[in-house]
Amino acid sequence: MNKQQNIGFIGLGVMGEPMCRNLSTKSGLTFTAFDSREEPLTRLAQVGVGRAVSLADMAASDVVFLSLPDGEAVRDVCLGNTGLIAVLNAGAIVVDLGTSPVALARELDSRFREHGVQFSDAPVARTRAAAEAGTLSIMVGAESRVFNTLEPLLRMMGEEVTHCGGVGSGQLVKIMNNMVLFQTVSALAEALAIGRSAGIDPAVMFSALSKGSADSFALRNHGMKAMLLDTFPQDAFSTAYAMKDLSYALELARDVGLDASGAQLVQDRFRQAIDAGFRDSYFPVVSRVI
Repeated sequence: MNKQQNIGFIGLGVMGEPMCRNLSTKSGLTFTAFDSREEPLTRLAQVGVGRAVSLADMAASDVVFLSLPDGEAVRDVCLGNTGLIAVLNAGAIVVDLGTSPVALARELDSRFREHGVQFSDAPVARTRAAAEAGTLSIMVGAESRVFNTLEPLLRMMGEEVTHCGGVGSGQLVKIMNNMVLFQTVSALAEALAIGRSAGIDPAVMFSALSKGSADSFALRNHGMKAMLLDTFPQDAFSTAYAMKDLSYALELARDVGLDASGAQLVQDRFRQAIDAGFRDSYFPVVSRVI
C-alpha cells in the first residue's frame, strides 16, 4: 500500500460511515469524504477525515470508494455532468461497495477506461455490526492487477475478501448471496408463524434449529436478533433496499432464462410488507405479514 495515496469516500450511510472510519483509522492515509448529510461528516472529522463539498473535491483521489443506496445513485455520481468521470485523473480507481446491477458495473468499467480510470465492484455482505468491527465479507470483481492494489485496503473493512473474477462478478455473487439470504429469512418467518400457532415456544424452536441442519447466519442474526424479538429498526437494511437487491436477482434470472419462483415469492412478500407500512423497517419485518 502506497502511504502517499489519497482516498475518497462517497456515501456515509448505515454501512458507509463505519467502513470509512475503519479505512481512515487503520490506513493512516489522507481521506476525503462526501455526503449530503452533515452528521456523519462531523463524526468522521474527529478521526481526521476531510470534508468534500462537491465531487470536484475528489479530483486528487487515487482511489474513490462508493457506498450508495442503488445503481441509479452510482450512475449519477459516476457519469453525471459533474460526476467522477469528469473530475478524476487517469490512473485512479473507482470502487463500488454497494449492490448495483451487473450490467451497470460493466458499463462503468467501459466508460471509465476511456478516461484511463479503473473500475471495480466490491459489494459487501453482513451486518452493520460487521461494518463497525471490520469483519465484512467483500466480493470483488476486478482485473487481477487492480485487485492486488485494492486488497490491502479492503482487508481493513472485511475479514473475508474474495476475488470473484472480472468486473461485474462481485456484483453477481453478492446478488446471489442476498437472494439466498432473503429466501432463508422468508423460510424462517414461515417456521416462526407455524411453530407459534402450533403452540411451541419460538425461542425454544429457534435454539433447536441452530443446533441442527437448519442452522444458518440468517437464523442466528436475522431470526434470533430481530424476528424472535419482533424488533425491526429503521437504521438497518430496510425492506425497500432488500426489494431493490432482489429485483437485481430476478433481472439476472430473466437474462439467463430461468424462472426463479422462490425469489419471486419473497418479492411478493416484500411488497406486502411495504404496502403494510414497513418500507423503511429492517427487512426481516416480513415475518409480520406471514
